[in-house]
Amino acid sequence: MIETEVHQRLRAYLREQGHTQWPHHLTMARLVARALRIGRSALIQTDSLAAYQGSYRLSYLIPALLWPEPAVLVLPEALIDAIVQQAIPNLQQNLPVIKPVQRGDRWPSADFRGLLVTSAEAWLSDRLSDPLQSSTLDSSDRATSNRSPFGSRFPDDIPTIIDGANDLEQWVRSQLSISLSNTDWEALNLAYPSQRVFIRDIRVRITHAIFQHPANPYSCHLIDEPEKVLLLELHDALQTHGASEGQMPQRWQTFWRCFIQPERLAWSQLNREIGSVMFCCGPTDIHQVLAPMWQRQPLVLIGSALDADKKAMRYRERMGLGDMTCLSFGPDRHHDLVQLYLPDRLPMPNTSHFKSAVLQEIRILLGARQQAIAQQHFQSASGPTVILIGDVPLKTQFASVLSAEFGSRVQLESLIEDNGILIAGWDYWQAHQSEFAPPALLIITTLPIPSLENPLVAGRVAAYKRRRQDWFKSYLLPEALSRLQKAVAPVRSHRDVKDTTTEEALSGVVALLDNRVNHRSYGRQILSALSPAARSSYLDPDWFTPSACPSVD
Repeated sequence: MIETEVHQRLRAYLREQGHTQWPHHLTMARLVARALRIGRSALIQTDSLAAYQGSYRLSYLIPALLWPEPAVLVLPEALIDAIVQQAIPNLQQNLPVIKPVQRGDRWPSADFRGLLVTSAEAWLSDRLSDPLQSSTLDSSDRATSNRSPFGSRFPDDIPTIIDGANDLEQWVRSQLSISLSNTDWEALNLAYPSQRVFIRDIRVRITHAIFQHPANPYSCHLIDEPEKVLLLELHDALQTHGASEGQMPQRWQTFWRCFIQPERLAWSQLNREIGSVMFCCGPTDIHQVLAPMWQRQPLVLIGSALDADKKAMRYRERMGLGDMTCLSFGPDRHHDLVQLYLPDRLPMPNTSHFKSAVLQEIRILLGARQQAIAQQHFQSASGPTVILIGDVPLKTQFASVLSAEFGSRVQLESLIEDNGILIAGWDYWQAHQSEFAPPALLIITTLPIPSLENPLVAGRVAAYKRRRQDWFKSYLLPEALSRLQKAVAPVRSHRDVKDTTTEEALSGVVALLDNRVNHRSYGRQILSALSPAARSSYLDPDWFTPSACPSVD
């Protein structure tokens, strides 16, 4: 069977390499091979450190290359070059692999029996394409478009491996959302020349209504009743004066179809400096849209921090995934350990004393680390300090204060030197953490629970409330746990850093300054997500010097 061959080839390859960064290669590779052979979908959760380092990818590449039948590998765009130009050629040279590999946004030909590597955007845009668009192709277009009878660029029933399932929901929402910019308004004017004055008047009135909303750090607002009435007035008027349905530009047709749905999220994106407004619309829930898509082919979904539950029940429900084989790999209890500093006397984030107390705690942490460097416990800096602040105004304020005290070492969401201090929001750190050396110290001011002040978050929470569902446990808390695990992952890899004098490991330190962990019922889930960690409520300066591994609390 393919499982046996994969096991033997992979084991021999690992022995030849002389080391392995991840202990679960053989188990995961056998599961991927089994999913390819029997056609049963599988969901694999790797630990956050393996996802950060990419050390697990060998476990699906070897089965995909040894599997004698065709397969599709879906990857994030940023990862494709490394896989196609480095990882796969290396395996082809070291393994007896004759399977052809191609890269593209569609299936090469009907007789192709190899592995197709494609981007998540290309695959999802095809699988989620509007049926109305494919129906407009005439017979000659269909004959030359490499499409199946169902209008798909990727044939059904071909096993598909998707790496990066932790970003899958974001990718899907991006594909299913439609935005109208200035260009689209110009297209509407061109399509209805006799209604130019009316269109301009409606646009001015809508823009004026939107700018009446108070400014917020997110530069967006849900479309309220006044704007909704004006948009529907525009739609009805154009439908009345339009010569045919086809006169409406395609993007506007897509926007209207989304806008009139009962469960949809419609918002405006503002740029107050230049006075521009962009209208956006997307589904509140995506499980109903995705459920039929998953049935078209066997799947192997791979990601990290998808769900605290090993069976990923909430994740599968949210993504419309049915019954499938689920496997979860946890972090190594010793190698992936971090030192967790969790003081228990800080004010709560919603109190007036929180800002000053947290700023003082940050000064103490930075001072302790600076003292360790000054005393030359190690010859060179062993990693930067990263301070994560979710509140946008507070992030700017702290950057200004700390820059005055610590100088140019402090940067706000910008590249820093090895001993620098980076102040960043959660989105920035998640998107750019691979560009920085593993942090020696990660300071988390507040938990990354999505803020209800964000109109888009409030809109999704409102949908949960309408269905009488627990919006905190179903949406906000899982989002926070996932972000937290991915943010801490680089600190776990800091144990690979050695002191240049003593050759001892330098443990990474995580300081969590949100006292809700100690006093809220969900605190246990937060601590579980941060495991393995040696927890302490006091600050020990020796954390910033080479030492033996701390013991788990």
